[in-house]
Amino acid sequence: MFAHQQQDGSVWRAFTDARGGVSDAPYGGGRGAAGGLNLGSHVGDDPAAVAANRRRVAEAAAVAPDALVLVDQVHGADVVQVDGPCRGPAGVADAMVTTRTGLALAVLVADCTPVLLADPEAGVLGAAHAGRPGMLAGVVPATVSAMRDLGARAISAVVGPSVCGRCYEVPADMQQAAGRSVPECLARTWGGTPAIDVATGVVAQLADLGVVVTWVPGCTYEDDRFYSYRRSGTTGRFGGVVLRREVA
Repeated sequence: MFAHQQQDGSVWRAFTDARGGVSDAPYGGGRGAAGGLNLGSHVGDDPAAVAANRRRVAEAAAVAPDALVLVDQVHGADVVQVDGPCRGPAGVADAMVTTRTGLALAVLVADCTPVLLADPEAGVLGAAHAGRPGMLAGVVPATVSAMRDLGARAISAVVGPSVCGRCYEVPADMQQAAGRSVPECLARTWGGTPAIDVATGVVAQLADLGVVVTWVPGCTYEDDRFYSYRRSGTTGRFGGVVLRREVA
C-alpha cells in the first residue's frame, strides 16, 4: 500500500503505490493485475472500488474517510485552504493547505510530482500536485506562499516518485519553453532526445524558497509498483498524503 512513509513528530507523510486495493485491470497493482489501489475517480474505474481503496488509505492513516481530503486537479496553480472534513472534493485546485490536525491532505498522480509540505511547529501543512503545466504555473511556490500566509516559517518538503527526465520525452520547442521558465528542468532521454524533468524543476523551486527537501527515489515509468499514464495510458492514480496528529 505504501511505497514510502515517514513520521516527523506530529506529521506523517506517505506515498501509496498501486498495490493493496480492490481495483481490477487496467487499474490493478503491478502490471495491471487485480488488487490495485487506484485512488482516482476520474479514470474510468468502478466508483465502488475507488471508494473502497480510499477507505483503506484513510484507515491506514487512522482518519475517518471524509478526513482524507482531495481536490479536483486541473494542472493549474490554485491553492485551497481546507478547514474540515469533506465528503466530496475540497475545490478545483492543484494544492491544499491547512492548519487543522486530523486532516489527511491527498494529491493524486500517475507521472506528475507529488509534494508534501509541513511546518510542524507552526502547525501548517500543504500538499501539491505538480505536472509540467503546474510546475511552470508555479503551483509549488504558490503553496509555500499560502503556508507562509498561515504562519509557516520552517517548511520542509518531501517530493515523491514521478516520471524521471530520462523517460519524459517532449518536443524540442516545448522543452525550450519550459527551460526559459525553470532552467533546471531541462533534460535528455536515454536516447538523447529533448526531455523535461519536472521533479528536478520542483526541487529547484523549493530550494530557491529556502524549503528543506527530501526526495524519495523512483521513476513511475520504470517502476511498475506505481501507476504511470505515460507507460500505460488507461491506468489508476496513486497518492501523496500528509497528516498532522494531535500530540498528547
